[in-house]
Amino acid sequence: MPPIDFSGVKEQTRRYADEINLRIHRVIEHACFIMGPEVVELEVALASYVGVKHCISVASGTTGLEIALRALGVGPGDEVITVPFTWISTAEVVRLVGARPVFVDIDPHTYTIDVDLLAPAMTEKTRAIIPVSLFGQMPDLERIASIAAERGVPVVEDAAQSFGATRRGRRSAGVTMIGCTSFFPAKPFGCYGDGGALFTSDDDLADKMRAIRTHGGLRRHDHPLLGTNGRLDTMQAAILLAKLPHFEWEVRERERLGARYSASLRPSCVPPVVAPFNTHVYAQYTIRVADREQAAEKLETAGVPTGIYYPKCLHEQPVFSDLGYRIGDFAQSEKASREVLSLPMHPFLTESDQDRIVELVNEFCARECTI
Repeated sequence: MPPIDFSGVKEQTRRYADEINLRIHRVIEHACFIMGPEVVELEVALASYVGVKHCISVASGTTGLEIALRALGVGPGDEVITVPFTWISTAEVVRLVGARPVFVDIDPHTYTIDVDLLAPAMTEKTRAIIPVSLFGQMPDLERIASIAAERGVPVVEDAAQSFGATRRGRRSAGVTMIGCTSFFPAKPFGCYGDGGALFTSDDDLADKMRAIRTHGGLRRHDHPLLGTNGRLDTMQAAILLAKLPHFEWEVRERERLGARYSASLRPSCVPPVVAPFNTHVYAQYTIRVADREQAAEKLETAGVPTGIYYPKCLHEQPVFSDLGYRIGDFAQSEKASREVLSLPMHPFLTESDQDRIVELVNEFCARECTI
């Protein structure tokens, strides 16, 4: 049997080739490769889609998180609360602005922050909270915002994996003071390189983030802030604009295929849990298995690619060893990191391929896994 595509990027490119090529050639013709008209067009369209006043496109999701913290004035001596079960960018940016990451364990069902542990982790040094919308759904942002508001602490949603998802009808990246997403090619809404965006309805914050993105100023040769080169390439904006008209269909297909997976997998694995009031875009369709390494090896041999997001928690990474955390401090994150396994998921996954994947998972995951 031919191998199954894990992310669907190649098939997406094939299907949308005419629209993508047309957009690319327009950029080549006008030659405004930096901050060209497509950048503004994309920002207007995405702000409307998310339901906020401002979208600020950036060079990557990581760059966006760092810009958000800088705009909020986070720096040396401050603490930023996030989770240890995420990609390193979430905590990396905290260190890059001179602050200290403070980790809070995850809820074992949704893999997002355990909100019950949030308030006890806050101190007088807490200057921001970065909840991560992992694998494609949002945490309980209403409760997080309520706890944060009691101490006047801003919330920045790391929506790198959840663009297109909703909670109580509001779109990911549009619920908190600042939302940040990624357009990495394999994300639910991806470009052909690195890219990302920040979202807010706060006019002052939007101006600060735009200025920081462009070397600290909104006008050329005027630099009131310490900034960076964090701009999104015009070419990437053009590619995203070509894909945008198809995005809602892709979101619906992800939801349908995710539900189809979950209905067919046996108790030998634990399928994703969709929290109440949430929709899920399944940036990764992630199950738990008791015998992960063995199952992954057998699936790969059978032509089914898999991924592990993430095999090691952030408090286990050498770069964060000075924070003083130890193995056992975040039991749910650590358990998840040893059991999670992501299966192929994209809008172009055929039902026959999905049935084949399900059959093999049910065959290879012999031991029951429990949360």
